[in-house]
Amino acid sequence: MPTRVRDLMSSPPVTCDADASLAAAAQQMNEAAIGSVIVTDRTKVAGILTERDLLRAGAAGAQPAVEPVHLWMTANPDALGPDEDASAAWASLSHHHYRHLPVVEDGAVVGVVSMRDLFGVALLRPAAESAAEVPRGLEGVVVAETAIGDVRGLEGFYHYRQYSAVELAATRTLEDVWYLLFNGSLPDRPQAAEFIEMLTSRRSIPEGLTSLLPALSARGRPLDVLRSAVSVLGAELGWEPTHDIDQATLRDQALGLCAAVPTILAAAHRLRVGLEPVSPRPDLTHAANYLWMLLGTEPAPEQARAIEQYLMLTIDHGFNSSTFTARVITSTGADLAAAVCGAIGALSGPLHGGAPSRALDMLDAIGTPERAEPWLREAVARGDRIMGFGHRVYKTEDPRSRFLAGVAESLGGSMVCFATEVERSAVAVLGDLKAGRRLYTNVEFYAGVVMETCGIPREMFTPTFAAGRTIGWATHILEQAADNRLIRPTARYVGPPPPEAVPSL
Repeated sequence: MPTRVRDLMSSPPVTCDADASLAAAAQQMNEAAIGSVIVTDRTKVAGILTERDLLRAGAAGAQPAVEPVHLWMTANPDALGPDEDASAAWASLSHHHYRHLPVVEDGAVVGVVSMRDLFGVALLRPAAESAAEVPRGLEGVVVAETAIGDVRGLEGFYHYRQYSAVELAATRTLEDVWYLLFNGSLPDRPQAAEFIEMLTSRRSIPEGLTSLLPALSARGRPLDVLRSAVSVLGAELGWEPTHDIDQATLRDQALGLCAAVPTILAAAHRLRVGLEPVSPRPDLTHAANYLWMLLGTEPAPEQARAIEQYLMLTIDHGFNSSTFTARVITSTGADLAAAVCGAIGALSGPLHGGAPSRALDMLDAIGTPERAEPWLREAVARGDRIMGFGHRVYKTEDPRSRFLAGVAESLGGSMVCFATEVERSAVAVLGDLKAGRRLYTNVEFYAGVVMETCGIPREMFTPTFAAGRTIGWATHILEQAADNRLIRPTARYVGPPPPEAVPSL
């Protein structure tokens, strides 16, 4: 018998008036342990306010005690009837990327149904009742719950914990964001100072790994070396399976790993080009110390800040391929090194981590501003991908790209001006030749410009990304291990129908 919305919904729903304050609505959500309230005008649905809306309001600097709900709610949301099939709820929630929908009967709101309610039904339904189409690449499939952050591609917004990631990059330090991810809150001054002291004391790498780096660096690219080095580091330090250790031990291992990754990467690069590694300095910030170890000179403050902001903007970004890989491996109970090695392996694929240098290669190929439009038109006509444009999640401007464009402009230089001209031409050409698709620069386009302007060699662009993203991976590993269940999805068989008799020889 088909499952009806009535069987799934929470009733009676928690409601509030459109003129109620955000603070009052948030208190209702908290007391009822729910993720949304239905906003009503008398008995009729006027809108819906969710936890995401509260986060958006907070990121915009709203004053919860005085801001009314109607300024931040989703007005006139889709509604369901209680006797509709659950599949109608699936269709509406997935199409509009909602997480909650009001249920209305005879013009009055009688309940609310959420994605979580539907997940339970999906687990109970037989395979024959599953959706006819399996989303390629798990597109739109929710695989877990997380308190680390979220990416809202339709809005061009993403956040770490409850804070806008872009606002954090503009106003705080990398160490502050690292603290936020690991601890759930931003540090005060004493906490920040204590955290920095703990991190700087962990930048050195064990002698056993140090002795192997020359041989590793001679045989692989920096990202390959990092993958091998992390495995060696785990063995050197005796890391045990996450299933067999407590959270405090795993957190301590994660802090040490994230602090050591820049040291490994910088040493691997210098050894690869015939230079001696440079020892870390405790008086420099995480980003400035990385540039010091990589380039052998103390960076200018504006360069250190530019790289710090790039690392902050890319420290985490939802359940991307490498992060999901890290969580899958952690779900088996494997050790920290195994999970991070898997994440690095996923990042090494050109569809995930290889675009910043390729975007600059495109700029090199174009050469001059006047060549931009004809070059781009020819590339699109051939079906070539325009590197640094378009994103799997964002359907509007990538907020990281907009921010990094400003960072690049503040650094100045001929490359920045050229990149800006190419961006203008590319947006125009893509808008003309790919009608109906709005393509903008993604984070890789201006990330490459910023890194090259700060002196980072192109072969170190993706490894530099990894230096920051390791912190995000480690945070997800900690979260997965804290409430673990083996990740074991299913697949739909589409081969020849079984059973077929095995032919004899």
